[in-house]
Amino acid sequence: MSSESVTAAQGKPVGGTVNPLGTSEQSLDAQNQAHNRGDGGSAAPSGAHHDETAEIAAYTRALTKVYGSGDAEVVALDHVDVDFARARFTAVMGPSGSGKSTLMHCVAGLDSPTSGEVVIGDTNIATLKDSKLTELRRDRIGFVFQSFNLIPTLTALENIELPMSIAGRKPDQEWLDHVIDIVGLRSRLKHKPSQLSGGQQQRVACARALVGKPDIIFADEPTGNLDSAASAEILGFLASSVSDLGQTIVMVTHDPTAAAYADRALFLADGRIVSDMDDPDRDKVLERMVGLNSSPGSADAVATPTVQA
Repeated sequence: MSSESVTAAQGKPVGGTVNPLGTSEQSLDAQNQAHNRGDGGSAAPSGAHHDETAEIAAYTRALTKVYGSGDAEVVALDHVDVDFARARFTAVMGPSGSGKSTLMHCVAGLDSPTSGEVVIGDTNIATLKDSKLTELRRDRIGFVFQSFNLIPTLTALENIELPMSIAGRKPDQEWLDHVIDIVGLRSRLKHKPSQLSGGQQQRVACARALVGKPDIIFADEPTGNLDSAASAEILGFLASSVSDLGQTIVMVTHDPTAAAYADRALFLADGRIVSDMDDPDRDKVLERMVGLNSSPGSADAVATPTVQA
């Protein structure tokens, strides 16, 4: 393995950025209909209260991220308060430049906040030194990215086990076998990424994220490079990992159909959470997104709520 591959797998900066390793083929719309969420999903009013007894996997308080200074200053996140409940699937949406990816990067420990708190479990990651932050990303956070981030010289099984191998730990064999069977990779474990389809590569990435039993998984546009059938497979798997395995997932997406697989959708504009939606469906999410895109100043008119996701 090249030195750059090892560096990437350890969750260290590569080229100035952090690389954090630490079913049937039906159309996306068809599987989404099968995954029927009912007719809920109306946007919650600002400051809406949710189940305060839910156990929290991660939260932020007054999270602020500013890039540049003076005339070049850009406020990417503006005092964001949000809770992510355990065993819930949350979609994070918003127009381009709304701050949705910055929010995920800060909560996942991929970027440092300018100010505010970011807490995973009971650990305030905003105060951690780089070495401890790398350990936390590797041991307590799972990642699924649009570009898969697999090591091309390793087999599917070696890629799945890689974060734990780097940590010097052996995976729980029973759990590893369970995850492999869930994602349907048993017959592909000895294949290199170049021998796998895009959907199969993303399933390897999902298995890699799950095998360490992380506190939370962050998925950044996980279906962005996939066709509709493969997208349906991955989204269905993510949803079932929440409902069947109790996993906590936060997914950044621009796709209303993908967001409909989630338990909740959060909407950002101008670096602030402006709306949240329980049991989203495609039409309601699309309507809300159209409203955000047509109202550039909408974030200024809504007080930032503390949202439990």
